[in-house]
Amino acid sequence: MDHGARTELIAHLAVAVTAVAAAHPTRVAVDGPPAAGKTTLADELAVVLRAAGRPVIRATVDDFLFPRARRYARGELSAEGCYYDTHDCATLRRVLLDPLGPGGDRRFRTAAYDHTADAVLSPAPATAPANAVLLFDGVFLLRPELLDRWELRILVTVELERTVDRAVVRERAVASRAAVERRWRERYIPSQRLYFATAHPARRADFIVYNDDPAHPAWERPSGLR
Repeated sequence: MDHGARTELIAHLAVAVTAVAAAHPTRVAVDGPPAAGKTTLADELAVVLRAAGRPVIRATVDDFLFPRARRYARGELSAEGCYYDTHDCATLRRVLLDPLGPGGDRRFRTAAYDHTADAVLSPAPATAPANAVLLFDGVFLLRPELLDRWELRILVTVELERTVDRAVVRERAVASRAAVERRWRERYIPSQRLYFATAHPARRADFIVYNDDPAHPAWERPSGLR
């Protein structure tokens, strides 16, 4: 497999991260639909940055969920519930993004919720070096509640129908194809359409990565977005 385009992409992103001038850790959002390839991209970028000597903090929005009863109060297949009721943005800002931002004390937590136990977490905080990079992946990261907390905003996009096929492969050990397809088509894809219609993440991104073919991604760096 030819990895040239992907290697080039990761190198471009690493240069962009390095170019951020801040007296506090650089907070990078890796946004995109479920099964778009956000986690893989963030992990690859972490490897390159660490090799260059930058301390990297990896975290995900999946560790900042509301308890299950609140997430599904509108129904397990509600797109509105997925977008509005799933992620605890206030806690995310308070324990991770704001401590790493301007005026923060750099004492941070990378999790506030245990998905498996459906329980709130309060781990001991760690202290980040001033030159650290937070690589944070997840859905809906360029929404208004979080938009100004990022020094660099990466949007990973993929044809939404393609995410269904990827999800079926990814979850085949735990769910039937019919169950996965129903969840995607009734909850996740409509919630992404709601997000794009209301928050306009493509207008807010510093980089847009087109990840339909992960081995040969395309990307652009829009200008004049802010």
